[in-house]
Amino acid sequence: MSTTTTALQARPGAILPGREFSRLPAMPWRDPHSVSPQELAELIVSLQEACALNPQNADLRTCLGIAHAMNFDPYRSLDALEEARKLDPENFFAQFKYAELYYRLRALEKAEAETQHALQLAVTGGELALARHQLTEIRRLRREGTQRPNWTKSLKVPALGLGLVMMVVTVLFIVFR
Repeated sequence: MSTTTTALQARPGAILPGREFSRLPAMPWRDPHSVSPQELAELIVSLQEACALNPQNADLRTCLGIAHAMNFDPYRSLDALEEARKLDPENFFAQFKYAELYYRLRALEKAEAETQHALQLAVTGGELALARHQLTEIRRLRREGTQRPNWTKSLKVPALGLGLVMMVVTVLFIVFR
């Protein structure tokens, strides 16, 4: 038995196969830089097994999405968080983490819309504070222009120029061969 499995079983609310969960399981870290890649990989495997044993648990899928995001795998993270949102559309943390992932990917328009949806799902003061803070940060970044630029100019001229240069190089190569 690995140290991660032992540590998870020692915590109340930890991920144990065959057990139903009513809240988010305890995550073994607070600082993502303090988790080794091996420990993170073991945790992801453990969460995937728990999700297989509890296919209707949105909280486990949310934790799996967080773990994939920490492992720099945004596509799997999005898949897990989208599944969590489908399983429980009223789950604040699934919605909030989904919005947070878009925020971290700097898809700010989508992040703002999803964070507003999370704000509507918030029930406690802490949830409201988290969503409002994230929404404030997203709006600040949008105001300061820190987002991916939209392509508004045509690429015809650079493409034609590149084609012309390649044609000249090919002709010169053939002539001086």
